[in-house]
Parts: sequence; C-alpha cells; structure tokens
Amino acid sequence: MSDMKLDEFQPTPESPAAADHSERSAADLAAVYDVPVHIQAVLGRANMEVASLLRLNRGSVIELDRKVGEAIDIYVNNRLVARGEVVVVDERLGVTMTEIIKDGDVA
Repeated sequence: MSDMKLDEFQPTPESPAAADHSERSAADLAAVYDVPVHIQAVLGRANMEVASLLRLNRGSVIELDRKVGEAIDIYVNNRLVARGEVVVVDERLGVTMTEIIKDGDVA
C-alpha cells in the first residue's frame, strides 16, 4: 500500500468516481478535511458475566475470540472498512491495512 496523500489521489479510469466526474479530484473534498472521524482497531472481543468482570485484577488475562496472527478489524465511525496487522512504529503500536472491505464483503 502506498503512502499517497489525499490531495494526490486521482480516480482510476475504471472507478465510478472517474466515470461520473472525470475532472474531479480529492481537492474537491477540501470542505470535509477537518471533519473528525472515530477510528477503532479491534484486536478481538470477549463476553463475560459481570461477576467474572468484577473478579479481574492486575495481570488477569481475558481470552479474545481471535487467534495469534489473525487480522484485526478496522472500523471508521462504527463501520468495518478494513482489516490489518498490528505493527510497532517508533516504540508505539500501529496498524498496517492488509485488506479494504467493500460494501457487502463482510464475512
């Protein structure tokens, strides 16, 4: 995946955006550049009873519904948009997107 900036984006000839608006570019989106979005990278989920939750202490382990190495889900405004892998960047955690989810592709 390349590190293309939004203002460098040009629709490909086969994309719907190019077919409908051949002269439009990402610069047309300038009005929404400052709109905040909520992004979540979900490692996994767990269900437990309140009693079990109250017994958790420092060092307790919660088993998630994912296996080691399995892709994590990336949500934007509570909508699944991609899957990825956890990476370390300058001693901080990050996410590399490995798959973009299109409408209807959710398994």
